[in-house]
Amino acid sequence: MKTALITGVTGQDGSYLAELLLEKGYRVFGMVRRSSTENFQRIEHIRDQLELRQADLLDQLSIIELIEEAQPDEIYNLAAQSFVPTSWTQPTLTAEFTAVGVTRMLEAVKLINRKIRFYQASSSEMFGKVREVPQKETTPFYPRSPYGVAKAYGHFLTVNYRESYDMFAVSGILFNHESPRRGLEFVTRKISDGVSRIKLGLQKELRLGNLDAARDWGYAGDYVKAMWMMLQQDEAEDFVVATGKSHTVRDFCRVAFEHAGLNWEEHVVSDERYFRPAEVHQLLGDPGKARERLGWTPGIDFLGLAKMMVDADLELLSRQRRK
Repeated sequence: MKTALITGVTGQDGSYLAELLLEKGYRVFGMVRRSSTENFQRIEHIRDQLELRQADLLDQLSIIELIEEAQPDEIYNLAAQSFVPTSWTQPTLTAEFTAVGVTRMLEAVKLINRKIRFYQASSSEMFGKVREVPQKETTPFYPRSPYGVAKAYGHFLTVNYRESYDMFAVSGILFNHESPRRGLEFVTRKISDGVSRIKLGLQKELRLGNLDAARDWGYAGDYVKAMWMMLQQDEAEDFVVATGKSHTVRDFCRVAFEHAGLNWEEHVVSDERYFRPAEVHQLLGDPGKARERLGWTPGIDFLGLAKMMVDADLELLSRQRRK
């Protein structure tokens, strides 16, 4: 039986990855932060199968003690301050979690057991003001937010530890990946939740930022499979994980509202308060390497993703109303 440690296990990706690893027969440790209010909603259905332990990316000793206890074969470092707008209001905290936190994880692996296979969650936000379209593993980074800058730090640090200490450390450069488990602050979930509330008569309009921003959106449940595949390879390599297709926020609105039998133009308002200080206009990934080397392809397309999220939020809100 292999053992895996997931940081950020209570998040969207962490919950899907934990499910996948449990299905594959892993013993799964999940790192959670000490908090006065627990938020285990995404993993409640598998909580009794996980070994949850308290530790913090800001505290080196707690990370070392957790890795020594778990003795994992694989570590998936998914924990971060992951919401781009928050990185503008809390840039220093974002750097501590999303950048320096990677240093603490890699140092702990180097200290305890360099044979542990390490996955770092990199991000398409590192490309920012894109140098080429589509973006691939060799595309230069030009991050346009403190979050993107912090992720670039973590990415290059992972490369450096791999090359300097002969560690199996890889980064997955994941483009936007969504699901019904996405946080309500993210635009896709904000749309699916808004559509559902408007459909049920709970609100009349939905305020969003830049409707022309284009993203390469996939399904989180598909993307965690790529994470696992990266750690099963003979050689440690970084991979772009994406669908290879780009859609605007306006496209997502149209599909989501149409699925609920509504006209998006009657309800959506573009509000400049939600625009970024430095906009990232188009992200489009080239998943060719992942397809060829890993044999990975996405299972759910853009239309299926948007409809899935609307259906889930309609069911959730309807259930809450019946209580």
